Amino acid sequence: MPKNKGKGGKNRRRGKNDSDDKRELIFKEDGQEYAQVLRMLGNGRLEAHCMDGIKRLCHIRGKMRKKVWVNTGDIVLVGLRDYQDEKADVILKYMADEARSLKAYGELPENIRVNDTDALNEEEGGENDDYIDFDDISEI
Repeated sequence: MPKNKGKGGKNRRRGKNDSDDKRELIFKEDGQEYAQVLRMLGNGRLEAHCMDGIKRLCHIRGKMRKKVWVNTGDIVLVGLRDYQDEKADVILKYMADEARSLKAYGELPENIRVNDTDALNEEEGGENDDYIDFDDISEI
């Protein structure tokens, strides 16, 4: 019989059942900024539009990478890098209700759409570039 080598079995890989049903709201501090995810790039990286007006390449930190699912349009808290202004690290993902309460507190601008995934269309001018209109060919 082969013995298990390593640091545990399935339970260790699966992790504990961390239920974040009601956590307190975390505001930004010095060196941090709110951002909205524009697109996912893969390998734990994403492009985000920070609320100070700069688009940054962000890296999802190790503890969050496999546990928290980040989508385009989500509001995240990023930690700015000291000597790399165009790069940042994702610290926290806000749930939709947390982002709405941040907007009510005045931390987020009013033009940010919280629960929509069409954040890219708002930036690019509003029209959907991927929309294809097929003509009706039933009368042929």
